[in-house]
Amino acid sequence: MKNILKIVLFFAFVGNIIAQQTPASKQTTAICIEGATAHLGNGQIIENSLIMFENGKITFVGSAMMKIARMGTIIKAEGKHIYPGFIALDATLGLVEIDAVKASDDESEIGIMNPHVRSLIAYNAESKLVESMRPNGVLMAQIVPKGGTISGTSSIVQLDAWNWEDAAIKIDDAIHLNWPGSFTSGRWWLGEDPALKPNPEYPKNVEKINSFFTDAKQYLASKSDKKHLPFASTNGLFDGSQKLYIHVNGEKEITDAITMSKELGINNLVIVRGEGAEKVTDLLVKNNIPVILNRPHRNPNSEDDAYDDTYTIAKTLHDKGVLVGLGMEGQMDRMNTRNLPFYAGTFSAFGLEKEKAVQLITGDAAKILGIDAFAGTLEVGKDATLFISEGDALDMRTNIISESFIQGRKISLESHQTTLWKRYSEKIKSN
Repeated sequence: MKNILKIVLFFAFVGNIIAQQTPASKQTTAICIEGATAHLGNGQIIENSLIMFENGKITFVGSAMMKIARMGTIIKAEGKHIYPGFIALDATLGLVEIDAVKASDDESEIGIMNPHVRSLIAYNAESKLVESMRPNGVLMAQIVPKGGTISGTSSIVQLDAWNWEDAAIKIDDAIHLNWPGSFTSGRWWLGEDPALKPNPEYPKNVEKINSFFTDAKQYLASKSDKKHLPFASTNGLFDGSQKLYIHVNGEKEITDAITMSKELGINNLVIVRGEGAEKVTDLLVKNNIPVILNRPHRNPNSEDDAYDDTYTIAKTLHDKGVLVGLGMEGQMDRMNTRNLPFYAGTFSAFGLEKEKAVQLITGDAAKILGIDAFAGTLEVGKDATLFISEGDALDMRTNIISESFIQGRKISLESHQTTLWKRYSEKIKSN
């Protein structure tokens, strides 16, 4: 019996050590941040700013030179920078904890057409990966399922919560469709020809998608008493309350995807990945379709592309009038999400104006998600989700965050990584 008690106490102790920090309590005192350079998230900057917020909402944004009564706690931030909380688009945070442990992997479901699968109910608010985002300023994320042709629905969360119910700030915002490729290549590691060649299955795969949505539309119009959950789950696409995120690469594929969607009456579209989007900008602008780009630190897909295409694409699309965001799809996307601001900084280094790069992960990201009425920029009436950085938050050398708030709540910037960093820093000092 004593041994059993020891085992229980041991695991309770270990669990307490490795658990995520307790989420912050609701804001009870007004807070004023004075003297910092404020990056509003809409392209504007206020030098020597004054930001005030109370009950989780921003109440004043302006110059610190204005004669206005300061309320509550005053934070002096001269020489520092204030940003809206960064927003990670197309992320899988909280869906997988350890890739090699199947029981912790809720990224995808069995099946091909799964519009009824909801990523939100699988979201783990206590994920170690989630807490490691906050020290870099990533405070909100769109949680997206993967796999199949139609992966399911995403939701938008804030990254300091007890559970998925507390985390959610927009539920089931979109359905995600993985568009097939019109070209294929052999598996070189099996000795097959790696050269690109037309995919003979492409027309058939496109027709399967078209047939599914056509049948869903007919089902919804019939008002059938017989419940068909996948079909019923597409209703938001046809009435405009939900967006369709099409994960697609290639000029032809993007054109085909947009054309088919429009013919079906699905008009609220977002292109994700978007290799080749710079070749169809007129189509995108005409139909008011945003593009969520992959992170730039990768090789171009085509051997005909310029070596720096993945770095300059944000500026190219922005200059053509396309609304652009920055997503996290790809290899090691969950771990790399913490580098979101530095990917935006890379776009800035390759021609995109600095405040426009900030917009990729703040104001413009919020517009794409449809949460810009209450998030994404530092404006009166919006959520006080923001942070103070010692310097330029898009530069990993100066992204050093001293204070961070989600809906006015001062959150912890500690994580298992910062704990280990401090631990081994002390070891080095002692040697």
